[in-house]
Amino acid sequence: MNRAVLPLWRSALYVPVIVERFVDKAHERGADAVILDLEDSIPPAEKPHARSLVAAAAARVAGHGTDVLVRLNRSWRMCMADLESCVGPAVCAVVLPKVADASHVRFIAEILGELEAARGMEPGSTGIVGLIETPDALFDVRAIAGAHPRLLALTLGPEDFALAAGMLPTPEGLFQPTLQVALACAAAGILPLGFVGSIADFTDLEGFRAIIRQARRLGLRGAACIHPAQVAVLNEEFSPSAAEIEDARGLIETFEAALSEGVGAVSYKGKMIDIPVVERARALLEVDTALRERAGRRQNI
Repeated sequence: MNRAVLPLWRSALYVPVIVERFVDKAHERGADAVILDLEDSIPPAEKPHARSLVAAAAARVAGHGTDVLVRLNRSWRMCMADLESCVGPAVCAVVLPKVADASHVRFIAEILGELEAARGMEPGSTGIVGLIETPDALFDVRAIAGAHPRLLALTLGPEDFALAAGMLPTPEGLFQPTLQVALACAAAGILPLGFVGSIADFTDLEGFRAIIRQARRLGLRGAACIHPAQVAVLNEEFSPSAAEIEDARGLIETFEAALSEGVGAVSYKGKMIDIPVVERARALLEVDTALRERAGRRQNI
């Protein structure tokens, strides 16, 4: 698996796999990814039935060009049964709750490799997204982030983390853990997901927009959500705006023109341009290009 090519997941919508009408409409919600849930939204007695639905549900959603992830259960017995049910060509990654440490990630990666080989799949085709949901895991997050090439992204699970830490899921308590996870992702070269706040509040969309704008400023690249109304906010706020794109192009042109004339220091719109500023502008244009290319591919499906 080439972890250098990270997915574009501005938005990932949780969908309980046992609710057929939600699964059937999942691809219409505009999310970059759909997370078929086998964990919190599934009652214990319904777990076996939920597993039996994963393959068909994943194929339906993926058939419309939407990336499909599956959230597993944490207990080992349920997790193994979940993996048996979900590894297949329509599922691009599993979401691993309550990651304990780096060895936890490596163990799941080993099982994924065995299942891919048994099913004739390309090695490494199933990625992992890890949920940091305990203080123990947070203190080990740097090692977790670099645990295995299958690990594509990490995010803080705010509700479970707050419970384990004995605090409320409020911004003052979640800011530092969220930033610590994001920095570990940056150090490991994987995708930082999440935002500073509770995933459970989906009624105040303007408040949610402000939270996502902050998340982008902090270096986060996307987030999961539990309600379709949140998808558009995530897609808009984690995408470069038209003004940002125009500004990035102008900045790069100004910088390159100065270099061609042998000028080492140059300003753009009243601010000095240096290499980090230029690289940030180039990264923004790369994201815009990738989003446009993916939109074109989806139109052809």
